[in-house]
Amino acid sequence: MKYFWIQLVLILGSVSLALMFIRNWDQAKTRAWKRIAFSVFVLVNVYAVLRPTDVTWLAHQLGVGRGTDLVLYVMVLAMGFLTLNTFLRFRSLEKKITDLARTVALSEGARHNEERLGTDVVSPVVPAAEVSVQTEDQPDSVKV
Repeated sequence: MKYFWIQLVLILGSVSLALMFIRNWDQAKTRAWKRIAFSVFVLVNVYAVLRPTDVTWLAHQLGVGRGTDLVLYVMVLAMGFLTLNTFLRFRSLEKKITDLARTVALSEGARHNEERLGTDVVSPVVPAAEVSVQTEDQPDSVKV
């Protein structure tokens, strides 16, 4: 009963994070392993709040002095993972935006030339539906 209020605040924080994550589940387009990892994180967090002596015991088993130190080390690893994940996601988005900008520029250039010259100029941009895909039963020279 001595730690009831802090435990209540920490558990409510974990549950509200889980609810926000679940509510935005479809919007986040989160991969399955991230969903599982986050769910496990919330469960471990609630368990650690309710049984802090077990965290200290685990820390001693792993050769760490205190449970709070173990939690800190795990949080440093989690922060590194989140930073790397965010970096990779931004890099992927930047590539997609660059590709989109190039496609728009080529399309606009072709349209501008068509208007200026008054002729049908073949657009250098290949629509996504016409991208060549090769199946195993087709020879190398045949494209779908």
